[in-house]
Amino acid sequence: MKIAVLIKQVPDTAEERTLVPATGWLDRDAADNLVDEINERALEVALRVKDADKSTEIVVLSMGPDETTKALRKALSMGADSGIHVLDGGLAGSDAARTAAVLAAALRSTNADVIVAGNESTDGRGGVVPAMIAEQLGLPLVGGLNAVELGNGTVSGERSGDSGSLQVTAQLPAVVTVTERTAEARFPNFKGILTAKRKPVTTLSVADLDVAATPAHAVVLSHSERPAREAGRKIEDDGTAGTQLAGYLIENRLV
Repeated sequence: MKIAVLIKQVPDTAEERTLVPATGWLDRDAADNLVDEINERALEVALRVKDADKSTEIVVLSMGPDETTKALRKALSMGADSGIHVLDGGLAGSDAARTAAVLAAALRSTNADVIVAGNESTDGRGGVVPAMIAEQLGLPLVGGLNAVELGNGTVSGERSGDSGSLQVTAQLPAVVTVTERTAEARFPNFKGILTAKRKPVTTLSVADLDVAATPAHAVVLSHSERPAREAGRKIEDDGTAGTQLAGYLIENRLV
């Protein structure tokens, strides 16, 4: 089986994130950048398949600036076999549709049996790119899985819904997205870090891909600073605290 895993380098979620005033885009120079945790979980799903079947091949794919190479090397140190880096200055600020079209074009050359990704990135929170990739490639989307089973030409797993959980199954090839309920990603070991330096990473530009050269950028018309947190309301218990609390919850439509 060949598994392609989509990864994205994002600003550290533990740090404060800001927008660039001139463009409205996320300022990626103001914080440390790292592999998005949800993508590490997607990679862990693939690595567990490889643990059970050593013939499994894993390729990681990412689109981004030069620094994205660090994210790819991190994924390789965790156990992926090779990487693909879509690097093109004209892709800066691409919207979701453009991003999906470029990634889908790069994925066609991998001939992967299954494409695994996180359900949404922690910087954009759009959660639509995997579905758009599935549409571009004409593949079924098995999205939002809390647990994944790959094998025998199928993918299956559990998806949470408003009224319970669902067991879903699809034939491969397919696009799969996972949630934060899937297994926590492993740490690279010393051997993995050393071997990652020798694993191949292919760099592609838009000119190398069968995709329209016309850029499509996300445009932010306006933005404002996040308002400061207001102090909470303090209720003194004079015998009516329960009534006050109930009134507050009703007033704010919390019950």
